[in-house]
Amino acid sequence: MVLPSAQEFHWQSLAQLSSGRVYHSLAEVGGQLYVVGGCDEAGQPISALELYSPEVDQWVSLPPMPTPRAGAAVAVLGKQLLVVGGVGKDQRPLKAVEIYNTEEGKWKKRSSLREAAMGIAVTVKDGRAFAVGGMGADLLPRSLLQQYDLRKDVWALLPPMPTPRYDTNACLLGSKIYVAGGRQCKRSVKAFEVFDMENRSWTVLPSLPCKRSYSGVTWDCEGRLHWLGGLRQGGLHQRSKFTKNVNIFDTHQGLWLKSEDTVSMKTKRADFACAFLRGRIIVAGGLGNQPSVMDSVEAFHPEKRKWEKLAPMAMPRCSASSIVIRDRLLVVGGVNQIPSSAHEILYVKEEEFL
Repeated sequence: MVLPSAQEFHWQSLAQLSSGRVYHSLAEVGGQLYVVGGCDEAGQPISALELYSPEVDQWVSLPPMPTPRAGAAVAVLGKQLLVVGGVGKDQRPLKAVEIYNTEEGKWKKRSSLREAAMGIAVTVKDGRAFAVGGMGADLLPRSLLQQYDLRKDVWALLPPMPTPRYDTNACLLGSKIYVAGGRQCKRSVKAFEVFDMENRSWTVLPSLPCKRSYSGVTWDCEGRLHWLGGLRQGGLHQRSKFTKNVNIFDTHQGLWLKSEDTVSMKTKRADFACAFLRGRIIVAGGLGNQPSVMDSVEAFHPEKRKWEKLAPMAMPRCSASSIVIRDRLLVVGGVNQIPSSAHEILYVKEEEFL
């Protein structure tokens, strides 16, 4: 694959959301972008469901969710969006599960979680959703692994994770679910574990090299986990520090690469958008040592083994939601002092988007 040069990447501002949004969830069905829930400018969870229509560069309001929520886990099951848990109007975790049929344009309530939870990670395999971890109403992390069967509308408990946590990163590779990092009672954890669906068992992998929160996490096409930047926790009398560290876990070798085999980012940053796009890892925006949110963007070139600056985002922000659809990175909402309605797309310039 020929890698695009830094100059070929181009940002384009698209139609803005109907209102500022943060902690919303993004999903793709049939190449179309759906935005689910989130918090509004007053910090309240909302029930909005919106669809972006690229043909006319407009957002279309769809029937709202029965339950307003932010930070929900969303799984795509065929042509349906399964919305799981999250935070409700009273700022407490939810057990409500709802599903939206994109063809019928209707919501249905489904079997609830066994207990209310926020900060759940979700992944999909063979038409089933797998919900990992979460934080309960008592603010304690959970070690639950739950499987949802759409046809039977049933949640089944699978063997629990060795390490309870919420806000973790879960990724499906083949028949294995890799679960990396996360938090326990606001403290980040280094735990890294994998669940094998075939023998229904957990294996503990080498821990993350250091405790960091608000990192960028992405997987490349060779099955390697990239753990990027973030806020490194300080000790008892030390401040937390932004970092530009990059750690890479190779699933084939079962180990973290040595520091001399990785290349740090140009800029220390946390709470940014990141993705694997056209053979390159992209990081965009976030918070750093500057007093305001960042607009800077960089991309790693694996053959040159260096990070290169790309054109900046038009709207600087952190806490944005992002998704890759058809080799394009969409960055939606986020925060720039207040929740942002910005919507931008990064693509390689040879392929005009609109």
